[in-house]
Amino acid sequence: MKQAVLSLSGGMDSSTVLLHLLAKGYKVTAVSFDYGQKHRVELERAQQLVDYLNNSNESANGMIVTQNYHPVTYKVIKLDGLVELLNSNLVEGGDDVPEGHYEEENMKDTVVPNRNKMFSSIIQAIALSIANEKDCPVEIAMGIHAGDHAIYPDCRQEFRDADYEAFKQGNWDADKITYYTPFLEDDKYGILEDGEQACFALGLDFDEVYKRTNTSYKPDSIGRSDYKSASSVERIEAFLKLGRKDPVEYIDGWETAKKHVEELLINHKK
Repeated sequence: MKQAVLSLSGGMDSSTVLLHLLAKGYKVTAVSFDYGQKHRVELERAQQLVDYLNNSNESANGMIVTQNYHPVTYKVIKLDGLVELLNSNLVEGGDDVPEGHYEEENMKDTVVPNRNKMFSSIIQAIALSIANEKDCPVEIAMGIHAGDHAIYPDCRQEFRDADYEAFKQGNWDADKITYYTPFLEDDKYGILEDGEQACFALGLDFDEVYKRTNTSYKPDSIGRSDYKSASSVERIEAFLKLGRKDPVEYIDGWETAKKHVEELLINHKK
């Protein structure tokens, strides 16, 4: 049985990696991090998605059907004590999350210092523990993609290579661990397209899966997504390209969100 450990944020990218892994026959241990992020609804969505996947063996007519994938093991690791020490617009106490397209300069304000390095160290420890306990290779899966590279230095391949080298230098049996980044050269549209294919392969309802994700950095108090922050703009653009309505609930509804992003993209290209 192939083993993978996944950093599952609750967002569209890592959720799609989860589907991708399940469709390829992996046994997945998914880990989320509570680091005091403003968009904590992503943790709720991650739990909802795992619950849906692990209990999707009942069809609409009540008949029990056999799942063609392994159940997901899921853990949330609390790092929320860090929030008072981190300087970022994404964490509680930070300034407002900027709006606009990811290519704009102010999007650097959404960087959380060394976030992926903190997550990576913990994920590596979990992966190596599984590898040693089961005496098998383990892959660390991540949802980083081409659109992340410009804004987030810790999503670049150069960072991943250096981080992996440090891991190997600091641990016995580190060669049991490898990285799997299936969307490294894809954009959000490519990721969503892969998710559509994975849902079909797994016999899952696409809308039921993706309504249990969150990409918004500025959700409202009841968890509805905004449509002006860069993360939301990028997600909506992907759904438009795929020709699908996004199943998550938007603050002013899908049609308003769709119109805003269409106009923003036209102006951005001028």
